Amino acid sequence: MNTIFEEKTTGTKRDGRTELQKVLSVLGEGDALVVTRLDRLGRSMRDLANIAHEIEQAGAHLKVIEQSVDTSTAAGRAFYGMLAVFAAFETDVRRERQLEGIAMAKRQGVYKGGKARLDRPRVQELSSQGLGPAAIARELGMARSSVYRLLEQAGSSRATRIGPERRRAA
Repeated sequence: MNTIFEEKTTGTKRDGRTELQKVLSVLGEGDALVVTRLDRLGRSMRDLANIAHEIEQAGAHLKVIEQSVDTSTAAGRAFYGMLAVFAAFETDVRRERQLEGIAMAKRQGVYKGGKARLDRPRVQELSSQGLGPAAIARELGMARSSVYRLLEQAGSSRATRIGPERRRAA
């Protein structure tokens, strides 16, 4: 019987990949995990090695369609190892290029960082209306710690945090 597990999450990290966890948990002796490309399975050497180990421990093997890899053979396992190195290398090169591009854009004054996600003026406005940090956080759907940080940056007296020792005394 063929069971298909589909996952839309990136292979960059293993965290949050529920379908991968499911498929690894159901693999048994003689099963084959078939993926289209190796970089869909993982992009770091560690993740790819760990996944290969888990597949092997289950008595199963891996088939990568586009790269013609089958880890049921010694040659397939060797080829898998080489492709894992190149997948990790591609990820590292892509990251380096991205960082170089950001650095160049910053030097040219083009890159100013990501879009601001916190509404600083609205936090100030609500604070001046007498709302406390917890109420502001609820109103704007943001973390209370972010409200405190923004108020502290603005020099607001409402940014005073009450620590556990002051709560008990109050």
